[in-house]
Amino acid sequence: MNDWHDEWWKQLEKTAAEVEHFFAEVGEATELAVDEIVDEVSENLGTFLEQFQLDIFEEVDSFIEDLVDVIITTGDEIDAAISEEWENFSDEDFTIISYHQPSAQSHPACINCVNYHGQVYNGNLLVCAMHPYGSDDNNCPDWEKDQS
Repeated sequence: MNDWHDEWWKQLEKTAAEVEHFFAEVGEATELAVDEIVDEVSENLGTFLEQFQLDIFEEVDSFIEDLVDVIITTGDEIDAAISEEWENFSDEDFTIISYHQPSAQSHPACINCVNYHGQVYNGNLLVCAMHPYGSDDNNCPDWEKDQS
């Protein structure tokens, strides 16, 4: 009666050893497959990233070339337009600044106002920042007494 018991245990041990050997082989095969997949993915990813980098450099380079062309073209057009417009101006047009004092006849609302500017630039009087052409009536809402 002990024979069948011993045989059963031997068979169980043999089956366990074969199962263990099977899983060891599966583990090795899986490890090899994973290593191959990782190597292939790394190689493909490296190739993709190199190509992506080249594509980005080409796009940026193209964009910068186009931008420089636009700047150069626009700059030339602006220079041409300015030179035509500014040919008639002289330094005196920008350096002659005179002062206009407010009076009862001219900007009476500005008399003794701290905000009054009164400078004439190229023939144009700048009364103050709030009312560049002066107040519309004799009482300015922004009038403040000059403390000087």
